[in-house]
Amino acid sequence: MLTMSKTLADLLGAYEPLFSLAIQELEKGGGQPNADISLTSEISTKAHQKIKELALDPKDTTGKELYYSLLNLTKLHDSFLVQRIGGTDPGDVKDLLPKIKETVERLNIPKSAWVLKHSVAKRLIKASPPRKVMKQLGYRSIDSMLKREPIAELYGAIRFIESPQWLDNFLLKYKKLQPSDFEVRDIELVHLSTSRWEDTANNLVQAKKHNITHLKELGVILILPLPIIYMPGITITTMPLLLHYINEIRLYSSYFKLQQVRPNFGEILSDTLINDPKHHALIGGQQIHWRVIQRYFGSIKSGKHPEMFEPHVQAEDLYWRKAEDILYRLEPALHFWYDMDYVGVMYDSKPVSFNLIDLALSYVNNLSYDQHSKYHFRDSLWNELYSRYLGARSLESQVLSQLEDEMTEPKSLAMIARRST
Repeated sequence: MLTMSKTLADLLGAYEPLFSLAIQELEKGGGQPNADISLTSEISTKAHQKIKELALDPKDTTGKELYYSLLNLTKLHDSFLVQRIGGTDPGDVKDLLPKIKETVERLNIPKSAWVLKHSVAKRLIKASPPRKVMKQLGYRSIDSMLKREPIAELYGAIRFIESPQWLDNFLLKYKKLQPSDFEVRDIELVHLSTSRWEDTANNLVQAKKHNITHLKELGVILILPLPIIYMPGITITTMPLLLHYINEIRLYSSYFKLQQVRPNFGEILSDTLINDPKHHALIGGQQIHWRVIQRYFGSIKSGKHPEMFEPHVQAEDLYWRKAEDILYRLEPALHFWYDMDYVGVMYDSKPVSFNLIDLALSYVNNLSYDQHSKYHFRDSLWNELYSRYLGARSLESQVLSQLEDEMTEPKSLAMIARRST
């Protein structure tokens, strides 16, 4: 078991022996040992199969060979996606971004979320005028700006124009919000104008290495302007990221809906947006984020829906599907990436990721082997690992019991030690 735990620890970048000890506690709590062995074996089998599909020898392939073969496949699949959405040139940013947005908007997937009412969002900004945003847009009057500018764009601009301290202070005002300030609304995709926002959004684009960000509380996904007009890979990067952020907004939406019975709802909302605490449940001595809980109940085939979630959180609220699962139905060639988001192989003391978003980010940013992206793979692997232990009936019951207790009494749980990715 220690060997298998070490393999997972290496893939995750987790501290040893703390990780192996944590696995032992999870197994004791669940009464179903060897979930880590099963997961490690599955990862190895999937990776070997995909390496063979790339016409490589699993026993005689270097990390660099595998990485650049995956990049070449990403490039090919990008060209397929471009054709599928009606594009011709895989690098034409101006032509492709609107087509990407329209394609995702047409997809038959749940897009509703429980989010802040526009009237309340305007009231909050009016009470705390974002002076830098007003200056950027040439307004002296907050009323004039609110009358003429889309509220989604203003909230987006706050994220990359105002200072982090101003934003934290603004989010602290959410403590006074009530469930009545929220409503169910479709998630909105907003493509910001290059002429108005390019210069100020560029720092955020450079830091994130992509041009997508989101506003959890407002149910908005922003497509930021890019500083260049030609970027091969923009389609295969942007589409899965948009789907990823639709999932993100909906998972926080379901969490906020569940918390609306709490007397300190506003404090929970504010703290979640500022700090994103991960102590939503505790299994085997390990803290579990709502992301794992929502993913587990949203993807299990039995479709069982815990009664304690009702009436505020319905089965539809927990719907969760991987971006790759949706994309290959749009373009069948992308089935290669199906259920590979948590798969990686260790080479040269670091993992080579099979996660499509990681490969797309590496491709579109022209990252070398030593710089390649692995964040999304590791995040998916953590979630997959905890989801499998959560599948043990005893641990599932523990989580549901804790969530039910939390409705009446806030709890403080321990932190998971991780090595930075």
